[in-house]
Amino acid sequence: MTSPRLGAIEAGATKVICLVGSDPDHIVRQVRIPTGDPADTLGQILTFFQEQVAADGPLDAIGIASFGPLELRRSHPRYGFITTNPRPDWSDLDLVGPIQSALNVPVEFDTDVNGAALGEGRWGAARGLDTFAYMTVGTGIGVGAVIDRRVLHGLGHPEIGHISVTRQPGDDFPGDCRFHADCLEGMAGGAAIAARWGRPAEQLDGDELQEAVALEAAYLAAGLRDLVYTIAPQRIVIGGSVAALPGLVPLVRTKLAETMAGYHRLSEHGADDFIVPAALGPLAGPAGALVLADYASQPNRGTSAAHWAR
Repeated sequence: MTSPRLGAIEAGATKVICLVGSDPDHIVRQVRIPTGDPADTLGQILTFFQEQVAADGPLDAIGIASFGPLELRRSHPRYGFITTNPRPDWSDLDLVGPIQSALNVPVEFDTDVNGAALGEGRWGAARGLDTFAYMTVGTGIGVGAVIDRRVLHGLGHPEIGHISVTRQPGDDFPGDCRFHADCLEGMAGGAAIAARWGRPAEQLDGDELQEAVALEAAYLAAGLRDLVYTIAPQRIVIGGSVAALPGLVPLVRTKLAETMAGYHRLSEHGADDFIVPAALGPLAGPAGALVLADYASQPNRGTSAAHWAR
């Protein structure tokens, strides 16, 4: 059976990755586009795919994993839109419509973190699991949750990066979220680290690095406790640039045990494979967009935006 020829778009606040392929090991073409003016960025996206179609033939479908918030309800008149984005120029923007119209292929659409969760579920660190979560800790914090092999959707999509967390003792940093100040993202996202220390996480060293990792682990563990108690994941995968800080993931495991305080803490929660780094690295989002495209290419797919992880 011939593999489908799929297009994938991971749209982020700083860059857009577009590729053509069938899975992470079979990528035919790939391009990185800076996220600038929406019209110009969309134009470059369309040009890339139109050139691939002209050179090698039509695509079966395209998957889009985008920064948001997004309108994912198919029955809503603004389905396919980026809604109240922190970048005002990208707010209230129709992302799906122009791509679907110009390329005339089925398009499936979801958040970037849901896409990354799907990618890790099919090819990465959550492969073989039914219920898991993917947390990205980069400029901001987002979580994609897969429950019984389906992405968690409801009235909208979860925004777990904006849950409240208990302020750590002695921490007087006001928080960096322009909506909620000291939510999880406002206290532990990459932008918060840069605001707190005056430079990005990857430039910290010495005592400042140790203190930053300790604070980061405490706040992430507080957020993950809520996740453990609400969706009971079999595994939590952590990706994003901040997750690469030395010693962070093992310390998050330790801090999670402390914050659970013995309540309904299963033996699996303390295992080394309960909280793990992302296996696909920066390819998790684009790989997830390929999963979305694969779903869109199925002739008998349902009309709901529920996707399988494997």
